[in-house]
Amino acid sequence: MKESATNPKRVHAASDPEMRDEYDFSGGVRGKYYQQYTESTNIIVLDPDVAVGFKNAEAVNSALRALMRVALDSQGSAPRKPRRARKSPEKEAGTRAPRRPLSARAK
Repeated sequence: MKESATNPKRVHAASDPEMRDEYDFSGGVRGKYYQQYTESTNIIVLDPDVAVGFKNAEAVNSALRALMRVALDSQGSAPRKPRRARKSPEKEAGTRAPRRPLSARAK
């Protein structure tokens, strides 16, 4: 059933070329999912001087992923605490060969 364009509820629909007459929002609730939407989105605004370096969101995400990989890789290769050398079996048994005097070592 089509309502006329003179109905006060339908004035906006008649004047807006994007809205069809069969759309009916009379039972709608404004902001019903607003809170849920804001909790599930993560919008970050770039400063203008940073934004000029990227074409779109995909370029920003790609650059950030690459930076994260570099950061994580560098954490893995960070200088570590030096390990204590293992004792050789001869040292543990006390059967180490005697040291030669400095004069007898090869020059």
